[in-house]
Amino acid sequence: MVFSSLLFIIYFLPIVLIAYYKLKNYRNIVLLIASLFFYAFGEPVYIILLLFSSSIDFLLSKKLGEEDNEFKRKIYLLVSVVMNLGLLGFFKYGDFLIANVNSLTGLSINLMDLPLPIGISFYSFQTLSYTIDVYRKRVEPQKRYIDFTMYVSMFPQLIAGPIVRYIDVEKQIKTRKHSLINIEEGMKRFIMGLSKKVLLADQMALLNVTLLKTEGSVLGYWLAIIAFALQIYFDFSGYSDMAIGLGKMFGFDLLENFNYPYISKSISEFWRRWHISLGNWFKDYLYFPLGGSKVSKNKVVRNLLIVWLLTGLWHGASWNYILWGIYFGFFIVMEKTLLKNILDKVPALIRHIYTLLVVLFGWVIFSLEDLSKQIIVYKGMLGIDVPLFNEESIFYFRQYLIILIISLICSLPVIKHIRVPYKLKIALYVILFIVTVSFIVDSSFSPFIYFRF
Repeated sequence: MVFSSLLFIIYFLPIVLIAYYKLKNYRNIVLLIASLFFYAFGEPVYIILLLFSSSIDFLLSKKLGEEDNEFKRKIYLLVSVVMNLGLLGFFKYGDFLIANVNSLTGLSINLMDLPLPIGISFYSFQTLSYTIDVYRKRVEPQKRYIDFTMYVSMFPQLIAGPIVRYIDVEKQIKTRKHSLINIEEGMKRFIMGLSKKVLLADQMALLNVTLLKTEGSVLGYWLAIIAFALQIYFDFSGYSDMAIGLGKMFGFDLLENFNYPYISKSISEFWRRWHISLGNWFKDYLYFPLGGSKVSKNKVVRNLLIVWLLTGLWHGASWNYILWGIYFGFFIVMEKTLLKNILDKVPALIRHIYTLLVVLFGWVIFSLEDLSKQIIVYKGMLGIDVPLFNEESIFYFRQYLIILIISLICSLPVIKHIRVPYKLKIALYVILFIVTVSFIVDSSFSPFIYFRF
């Protein structure tokens, strides 16, 4: 089940909301049951994995809270780290490791061909951050198993984030504010995210796939990668908007996950605005423990490269993701060292162009697993062995021009500054919802990109 399906919008969400507000004394139980059903609908077997991981971390955190012996506390933490990363590594990277061993050694070890548990990259980091924070004594261990399992499995953010850390919602798990204003704000945020996904991301996905299948041209390749850049932004930020909106409906204030990344004037700024919850996770639980920037220059470079290597690997079991992480790690290191005192002196427009070009070339690596295809696209973007434009690229440029302009405008902080009367705003949201649902009825299933991570 996905947020952009009629099953979720027409049946699941209204039923859960009614039950949640009717059964006031059992709201966490309602959310837990609804979340487990939501997950089991798509992953009936792997719900056992989710519950197993949650149960072990719940028990370990209790031991951490009770134990004063530092050696034993470190053992409990180590068990949590090994279990969470072990499960993530086994299911997500097992076949990748086997395939590379076969390639390097000439062996023929059979692949496991295990389907990737949906959301495992998100809930593994979520529960791991919880046990680390309990170990650090930043939070008290959760005493109620139902409340903890509800936190881990909460369906608004379970599948594709944002990564909700326990420390950020600790108080809300026990008591949270419910009001018609919150429900209204949540619905508006959900509609906005749903519209991003259905009306913009899915259209950009179609343009990207279509252009990469046509005869190449400079215009065609640039349009294709710009379309992918807009697709992945509206797809993932749209999901985050829906998650935050759903959270508000149930009384939770989830942290923002995107902040208009395409207005950035450096790669460092871009990654402070893109997938904020993941960036904060790596910063707090890896970069700072390694020493962060308070160590020698060489160690700072080491720390950054480790973080970005693992950031790439987190996104998928494929060499293109690892290369993508190293690619951005290189630019982050350059900005923190050689370019540190230069970028500030460069005009803002030039810095913005530089950032967009680096990001767009990076999306080529991210979107294409095959290195040979990446080279073809790069050559096409640089005008090597292809014409400047052709009939197909002109045709698709004209056909998608309006939606491209709308997408570009919506990727900028323009609309949020427009003030309209309250009644007109509500009417616009209703119209937007009706149009979006109409598109869902007429279109084929289109999963969120980050479901596969």
